[in-house]
Amino acid sequence: MSNDDHGSMAGERADELVGKDTVEQAARAAEQIKAEVGKKIVGQDKVIEHLLIALLAKGHCLFVGVPGLAKTMLVETLAKVLDLTFQRIQFTPDLMPGDITGAEVLEEDKDTGRRRFRFLKGPVFCHLLLADEVNRTPPKTQAALLQSMQEYRVTAGGRTYDLPMPFHVFATQNPIEQEGTYPLPEAQLDRFMLMIGVDYPDMEEEIEIVKRTTAAREPELKSVLGPERIMELQSLVREIPAAENVVRYAVELVRASRPGEQSAPQAVKDYLTWGAGPRASQFLILAAKARALLKGRTAARREDIRSLLGPVLRHRLITNFQAEAKGISPMDVINRLVESVGG
Repeated sequence: MSNDDHGSMAGERADELVGKDTVEQAARAAEQIKAEVGKKIVGQDKVIEHLLIALLAKGHCLFVGVPGLAKTMLVETLAKVLDLTFQRIQFTPDLMPGDITGAEVLEEDKDTGRRRFRFLKGPVFCHLLLADEVNRTPPKTQAALLQSMQEYRVTAGGRTYDLPMPFHVFATQNPIEQEGTYPLPEAQLDRFMLMIGVDYPDMEEEIEIVKRTTAAREPELKSVLGPERIMELQSLVREIPAAENVVRYAVELVRASRPGEQSAPQAVKDYLTWGAGPRASQFLILAAKARALLKGRTAARREDIRSLLGPVLRHRLITNFQAEAKGISPMDVINRLVESVGG
């Protein structure tokens, strides 16, 4: 009996823990979301799926792709379909932390003449924040997002302000232009659940994109969910069970990405300086649970882990000089990881 057969049996038992009807309703809602987003976004099915997985798993995403691939439009469209507030920040070298979080301003009361400080909330106070070209701003400003991403709040002037929930940061990076950029430090990259690659559309998709974007009429989008329902689904994801063998499989893969581990394949020892930490294992399981929910299943399986290994690990593996000299990418190492650990 295969491991996924074991997972299927565990899924049958999981029906008792998580209602099958509830899961099927969530899966139908996901299909409705995809259909509405598809009115404006052509193709990019895998990107949309990963975006929804991160949303349901309460994670943040980092998009990597050249300009003009509708990354901004995708996030804005998703916000409209989910009835969530949306803000976009264009990260530039002169952007300051207060431009993200907000700042205190001194105000004078016209009646009493007394002066007091009032906090003006920045664009981070929204449900979906798009940090465009996040690597174009200095580390001090990049760090302004850290507390928001981890704690869902902002501290200013000695006071703490809660962010609206759900809260997600979707950041973009341009892989081509590297002049004048500030690569995100590993600690900040680790805050992103998934790194999603956005590729060029194929010929037929590009023809359809041109037709839609040069037509007179804009498609009308319908709201499918709302903030409260999304948070309910995020809680449901946590209730989706993952069998012991699924958790062990995820941890084995992550541990095998560390060059110092005995279980690491030769490719890891030859081409990586550092591997992924325990947060990668946590994110793998959470993302696998969210994927299972999207597929209408009541339990996570090994196939979910394999499907999400690339987006979860690719920004957490640090290649060495030998890998760069031979043109070995993190994804090449991840593929060899899967072969060595099996599944």
